[in-house]
Amino acid sequence: MSHSHSTTHGAAQDAPHADTEGAGKRARARHGGTTPGLPWRKRLLPRSLFGRALLIVVTPVVLVQLIAAIVFFERHHDTTTKRLAQGLSGHIAATVAFMEDGRVGLSQDEVFEISRQTMWLRLSFEEGAAIPADAPPVRSFTLDQRLVEALDERLSYPFAIDTYTLEDDVRVWVEMPDGLLRVTVQRKQLFSSTTYLLVFWTVGTGSLLIVVALIFMRNQVRPIRRLAVAAERFGKGQDVPNFKPEGAEEVRQASAAFIQMRERIKRQIHQRTEMLAGVSHDLRTPLTRMKLQLAMLGETPEAASLKEDVSEMEQMVEGYLAFARGEGTEQPQFTGIGALVEEVVSRVNGEGARIDLHIEAEVKLPLRREAMRRALANLISNAVRYGKTVAVNVARKGGQMHVVIDDDGPGIPEEKREEVFRPFFRLDTSRNLETGGTGLGLTIARDVVRGHGGDLLLEDAPGGGLRARIVLPV
Repeated sequence: MSHSHSTTHGAAQDAPHADTEGAGKRARARHGGTTPGLPWRKRLLPRSLFGRALLIVVTPVVLVQLIAAIVFFERHHDTTTKRLAQGLSGHIAATVAFMEDGRVGLSQDEVFEISRQTMWLRLSFEEGAAIPADAPPVRSFTLDQRLVEALDERLSYPFAIDTYTLEDDVRVWVEMPDGLLRVTVQRKQLFSSTTYLLVFWTVGTGSLLIVVALIFMRNQVRPIRRLAVAAERFGKGQDVPNFKPEGAEEVRQASAAFIQMRERIKRQIHQRTEMLAGVSHDLRTPLTRMKLQLAMLGETPEAASLKEDVSEMEQMVEGYLAFARGEGTEQPQFTGIGALVEEVVSRVNGEGARIDLHIEAEVKLPLRREAMRRALANLISNAVRYGKTVAVNVARKGGQMHVVIDDDGPGIPEEKREEVFRPFFRLDTSRNLETGGTGLGLTIARDVVRGHGGDLLLEDAPGGGLRARIVLPV
């Protein structure tokens, strides 16, 4: 009969367990993780209220701006380009008419000067010349097409255009009977500045509206996040004294309902604790009198049987009070979970068992220290009582701390693992009745763990016994 207690930091016993995947899915569901199997459309949408609300605000703004841009470029821009092309072609046609013989009594230089001053055309004329063979071809752009259509309507002579060779100008050649007329005009006479203004205002106003929506939505979502944090902390057994309703009316109603629920729960716990304290006093007094009377009866078979009954009643009363203290008034304090497990292991009487402790990670958590110590002591004591070899492992997995307690005892059938958590339930087939107990150890342990926002799971141990897994959020 020997007891071995070894502590190894950084070592791990990697063993398979049946419910790890299920526990991970439950944890992801509790923390709002992505659920596999959702349609791709839902996976693309934001998961948070802030993202969805922002999407509701931003999507109409983007659609309105996009529709406005399409309408502008399809209607307004095309119409404006057509009108400017018609105006330029009219100026060129008027200049050609002035230069034709017998139309007006103006010299070529006078016509060129009038066109320069009134129409902003730069003209030159080369007698006997024709349209250059290397004149650029007409492109499929809206400007080229509109300009060609307008010149076709107003000119009866061959012509060619160049809208992209020169950086700031557009050039038109008109082949007249006696020579070639070159017309150069500034590009801005064919372009509308409203195009750039529209782009600026579309992007500018859209960005401004998105920024304003971002600020307002963040302010609206913040109270909801604070409510979620307060509810999570209260679910872990931590007090939230400074929480107060704020935000929109609906959020304030939800916050007020949470505060009322918190006060009712605290009041019920306080009343139950006081009631149990009174029950404890009332029950211990007659039990003490019964023990004294039995001691006066001497060592008779009847007295021995009654003493066993009184002793069992005392154990049941103490066990129930210990169960009730799991929801008592102890305040959480930051405690190293690894150090607490090591302390419990060192105190457990390991006669006939070997406890192998491995601490892979140490994290300080807000724990009700005595309640958690009592839960760990119950689980480790059970493992030592029913197994010859016990392994305890403390590790961090993602956002959770796992405390795994393995033994090589008889284990618990899978169909009975939920029933053993019922108060005063004793498993006759797989646990030895001679070891005693009131059937409250696992009930108290899970009650304490769940009071910290975690869970206690029973699984198959690698050695064929039972594995108790405590999962606590970090």
